Amino acid sequence: MNDWYYQCVPGTGTTTAAPTSTSTSVTTTTTAVPTTTATTPTNPAAPSGFVYTSGTKFMLNGQKYTVVGSNSYWVGLTGLSDADMNKAFSDIAAAGGTTVRTWGFNEVTSPSGNYYQSWSGSTPTVNTGASGLQNFDRVIEAAKANGLKLIVALTNNWSDYGGMDVYVQQILGANQPHDAFYTNTDVKNAYKNYIKAFVGRYLNEPGILAWELANEPRCKGSSGATSGSCNTVTVTNWAKEISAYIKSIDSNHLVALGDEGFYNLPGNPSYPYQGNEGIDFDVNLQISTLDFGTFHSYPNSWGQDGIELAWGTSWITDHAKSQDRVGKPVILEEFGVTNNQPSVYTQWLNNVVSSGLAGDLIWQAGSRLSVGATHNDGYAVYPDGEVYPVIRTHAAALKARA
Repeated sequence: MNDWYYQCVPGTGTTTAAPTSTSTSVTTTTTAVPTTTATTPTNPAAPSGFVYTSGTKFMLNGQKYTVVGSNSYWVGLTGLSDADMNKAFSDIAAAGGTTVRTWGFNEVTSPSGNYYQSWSGSTPTVNTGASGLQNFDRVIEAAKANGLKLIVALTNNWSDYGGMDVYVQQILGANQPHDAFYTNTDVKNAYKNYIKAFVGRYLNEPGILAWELANEPRCKGSSGATSGSCNTVTVTNWAKEISAYIKSIDSNHLVALGDEGFYNLPGNPSYPYQGNEGIDFDVNLQISTLDFGTFHSYPNSWGQDGIELAWGTSWITDHAKSQDRVGKPVILEEFGVTNNQPSVYTQWLNNVVSSGLAGDLIWQAGSRLSVGATHNDGYAVYPDGEVYPVIRTHAAALKARA
């Protein structure tokens, strides 16, 4: 379990994929994914300035919109000045980025720094002040000033910045299963109240491209505690309920699940295809209130050491096939390796272009700010690094694709 791999996808599940910490190496590089009934969703054009979908494409004001860019979870959570926020976003835009994925959550029990919700016992309070939603207002404005739109995840499967387990522990008590977040009515209502406050603030904000239900939802979180009864149906039903709730209050923005794109093929030798984590990508992609799918690629964290190049290429191809079967856009929303990055990323991104996949966001953006270099978990892409030109070349190619 690493706090630097994440994903986004629409949902309807019946099984999932296995934990990173217990995965083992396999030698498979190509995997058949089951056929699903094709549907071709037709979303009405959104108001001017808002991104919408048409088949497997993103659209903006009647023209193709290319989703390409980076993740910057930290931009609204590290006390940055306006100048440093602007520098962070300008570094992404200078590499051809159009889109940035970031966190719209930070659950705390002892308020300090930037946070969006604090808890006193079982009572949460949304922070609308300068260190909370007013700070997120600044994030949006800085992104817009650099021609970027935001994909915003609203909670985290993992304990970083609070996440699901804070809701469960504060409402139900200690040592409760992580998956109660998906099933307990009081917990779900508390999350809906947070969504109402956060999403409701930005209903008419075109700087937001999409909301994500969670970052990397799974049956298990950082503690590993689970009820033992959580499966893909559990997460899929939750995804249906929460995405429908967001749509009921916000008709302007797209919605995605935010998962890692795991398939549900029990017996497959490759962990991300086995269906042990509560995610079924193909089923979730068909949920009517989820507009697009996302997936992540961290082959080294998922037991694919030594075959990461070929495995990651096939992983992209399989999700492009799912995209075409269901008729919704799918994006590679996070990806990373720590060795041979330029050559691996070049092949993976060439496959994004050739496969017809709708877009991609690298994990993660890096900048050198007045306060020093931003966090580097081994994946950060700085403007003076060897990966930055790869990303810039790819962004141009993806935008030029018909």
